[in-house]
Formats: sequence, C-alpha cells, structure tokens
Amino acid sequence: MNQYQIDGKLKTVLLGMMGLGLLCLILTFAYDDALHTRFWSNYLHNAVFFTGIGFVSLFVMAAFTTAWAGWYTVVKRVFEAYSLFLIPGLILMLVVIVGMWGGLHHLYHWADDKAVAADPILQGKSSFLNKNWYTFGTLIIMGIWIFFANKLRTLSVEEDMSGTPDYNHHKRMRIWAAAFLPIGGFTSAAIVWQWVMSVDAHWYSTLYAWYATVSWFVSALALIILTIAYLKSKGYLEEVTVEHLHDLGKYLFAFSVFWAYLWFSQYMLIWYANIGEETVYFRERIDNYPVLFYGNLLLNFVLPFLILMRNDTKRKYGTLIFVSLVVLFGHWFDFFQMIKPGVLHTAHEALAHGAEEGAHHGHASAPIGFLIPGLLEIGTMLGFLGGFLYFVLNRLSKAALVPKNDPYLEESLHHHT
Repeated sequence: MNQYQIDGKLKTVLLGMMGLGLLCLILTFAYDDALHTRFWSNYLHNAVFFTGIGFVSLFVMAAFTTAWAGWYTVVKRVFEAYSLFLIPGLILMLVVIVGMWGGLHHLYHWADDKAVAADPILQGKSSFLNKNWYTFGTLIIMGIWIFFANKLRTLSVEEDMSGTPDYNHHKRMRIWAAAFLPIGGFTSAAIVWQWVMSVDAHWYSTLYAWYATVSWFVSALALIILTIAYLKSKGYLEEVTVEHLHDLGKYLFAFSVFWAYLWFSQYMLIWYANIGEETVYFRERIDNYPVLFYGNLLLNFVLPFLILMRNDTKRKYGTLIFVSLVVLFGHWFDFFQMIKPGVLHTAHEALAHGAEEGAHHGHASAPIGFLIPGLLEIGTMLGFLGGFLYFVLNRLSKAALVPKNDPYLEESLHHHT
C-alpha cells in the first residue's frame, strides 16, 4: 500500500486528544492567577515546541537533499508532511503576537514599556527585543520557511507525476534546498532568541540557538520514528527496513549526545570566560527548579545514551519506540524548563509594578505547573500533539508514501549498513 488513508478510529482518537487539550487550556485559564501566567506559558511552550519540529524537519530534509542522501528516500514524505506544519504553526504564534499587542499576557519582560523605561539592560536590548521586531520578524521569517516547505513539497509531488525518474526535478529541489540552508540557519537563531531566550530578558547565551534547535531535532527524530512505526503497523511503508530504522536510531543516539554536549558547554563557556553575571540562569534553575534541571539531563542524555549505546538496540522496534517516547517527552520537558522560570519571574515583576489587577495578589502563580509539569500541562501537550499528528497524517494522505520517481529510490530500497 502506497497511498495512506487515515482511518476513522484514529481520527476520533486525535480529535479526542485535541478536545482534551482545549479543555485543559480552558481549565488553566479559569483557575489561573490574574495575569493568566500558567495559561499563556503553557500555550507558548507547546506552540514553540511543535512549530520548531516543523522547522527542523524542513531544515534536515533540505540538508539531506543538498548532500545527495539516498537512504532516507523511502521516508522522505514523512519529513515533507512534518515541514508543512509550519502553516498552522504560524497561526499558533499569531495568537501569542495578538496577546502581546493587546496586553493580554506578560510572557516577555521587554514587552512592558514601563519595565523597559526603568531598566538600563532592557533599554540596551530594545533595538531587537521589541514588539515590532517580534511581530514582523515572526511573520517574515516563518513566511519564508513556509514558502520553501511548499516549494520542496510541490517539486516532490510533481516528480511523482512524471513518467520516469526525473533528474531535472531533483536538480531543482537541490537548488532550492541549498538556498534554504543558510537562510534557515540564520533566521532560526533570531526566532529562537525572540520566542524563547528572551523570556529571560537579562540573560543571553551564544550557544542557545544551537541548544534549542538540537532539542527540536531530537524531538522530530523521535516523533518521526513513532510515526513510521505506526504506519508500518498498519501495513504501509513496507519498503522501510530495519536498516533505515538503524540509521534513524543512530541519529537519535548521536544527537542526544550532541545535545548533552551543548547542555554542558553552555554553562562551561560562561564559567570558563568568568562571566559571573550570566550564571544567574543556571543558579535559578539549580536552586529553585532542581527536578527540571537534573531531570532534563536524565531524560535526554542518560537514558537514551545507555539504551541506544548497543548497536542491536537501534534495530529493534520495541526499544526504539520506548526510547522515542522518553526522548519526545524529555525534550518537551526541556522546553518547559527553558520557558517556565523566566516567564514566572516576568510575571512577578509585573505584579510588583501593579500590572493590571495583579497588584492585589501576592504571587504570580502557584508552583504547580512551574516547578514541574502538572496534569493540565500534560493534557495541553497531548492536545497539541493530537493536532500536530492530525495535520501531518492528513498531509501524508495527499500523496504517495514512497516517491516512486525519486532518482535515489533504488539506493534507498537497497540500503544496507
């Protein structure tokens, strides 16, 4: 079977997950503090996480295409479908932008004009950290990403319609893919700084964009492995063998190690350069969020490293599915610890200045949902995941699962490691 059809039972499950996510958001909003800090931070966390998976899928697909990679051809359509999630991802981020302009949330300290006027550090960063840059940067950069995602997808589908393997189509795809790589590399750093790093507006790291992007990449790999395992369980992607699985497992292992290298290096460089004022980011998390700080390392390095270190474990569906589930949750947990402490601090600052009706409350939010993810956070994540998979699987059903006229298909079919 080469044409995927999403079945009614799965649709019901995914719609149920979306309904659960919506219910959790409603409950979070209803029982949140005056600034709705927990609600908005949950929304930002999941919108950024799943939109980033869409971006990094596009970037990796462009890198594979530019490098003339053949092994991944039989799973290329999964990468294409993931990259197209950038379209709903832009809509998700527009909600954050509208909320910022409407004064509906206090996710970013630099978005408060009064706070900027009283803070020399924020004033020094105001040429980049401002509402206009955030808004038009997001619209323009994501618009460019969506253009390239659609372009590569269109050329790939057109290639299927030609009578024989068409090298001209693939040559055009390589040109567009190569053009995207530097654009995607530079613009993604700016997006990461705006969307995530700026929640800790006084702090910065030269490694942060690398760190967040690799976290997205490992998340995408884990979810792609789970998607492929599901499709194979339904009789699709018969061309995908244990050899392809092994390569995906090697990527999952290698980039989990690379993520840990960046996790350590981000602090090490600050310590080595004796930039004492930048250690506040780590001091805050070690002192006040120890479960987030150490749990992050356990989930995203220790467990995948120990399990995937053996060669044969990367060739077993059961093991890879288990590790992929752990890693997917682990890197969602990673973005939780990137975002929550900074957002909570911003909310405390807003309350201290009597923002809205918050001056009558002693705390921006109860610790639950900030110290560790609560049930509402898990439910919200499942809702976003359901929406992501519903969109992706619908995109998969619009074209053949295996691109029959890709010039590298034969290489992929006979791939062996």
